[in-house]
Amino acid sequence: MTTSEERKAKFAAEIHSLYPFVVALFVGILLISNIGATKLISFGPIITDGGAFLFPLVYVIGDVMSEVYGWKASRRAIILGFALAALASITFYLVQLSPPAPGWENQAAFEAILGFVPRIVLASVCGFLVGQLLNSYVLIKIKQRTSEKHLWVRLIGSTVVGELADTVVFCTIAFYGIITGADFLNYVITGYVYKTLLEVVLLPITYPTIAWVKRHEPSYAETAA
Repeated sequence: MTTSEERKAKFAAEIHSLYPFVVALFVGILLISNIGATKLISFGPIITDGGAFLFPLVYVIGDVMSEVYGWKASRRAIILGFALAALASITFYLVQLSPPAPGWENQAAFEAILGFVPRIVLASVCGFLVGQLLNSYVLIKIKQRTSEKHLWVRLIGSTVVGELADTVVFCTIAFYGIITGADFLNYVITGYVYKTLLEVVLLPITYPTIAWVKRHEPSYAETAA
């Protein structure tokens, strides 16, 4: 005879870690930034794209993951972000190709905005993959030498390398041929300097965020890299 205990529904145990929430925020901001990047914006002589508003936060969160969870966990999140960004690109492309319903008159507007997404996302996922992997790798290598000391060195050092790779790859794939000559160079340099300086400006936020995650992560050990 089956007992009440045996009839109980079974569920997987919840893992008491902040890692899933950090990854969700990391991937979510990446996808929002990719959509925002479909619009070029200009502040006087400065040319950039809509992704500039949020995308630097992807690197801030990436720094938190690398500093707290190490190379394997960061690489897993980066690859997940890469895969979901690619999935978003394919989805928008299929939606664009699908015949519009009778009476729906926004096909041209959809194509004008999201029709550009595949190229943007290709640029974004390539730049993101290269930049984030380099950012994480450099941060962790510096941490292996400095342990818990000189956090600012590994945060800034990894940003300088990662953002350079990301910006060059993204700008080249996304807008080379659309923006040309001095305007293209201006776009690349402006994007790189802006994203790098913004991360430096955000250090007063990054520092306590990393400290908070470390305090609330039961499995954190100072020797982990």
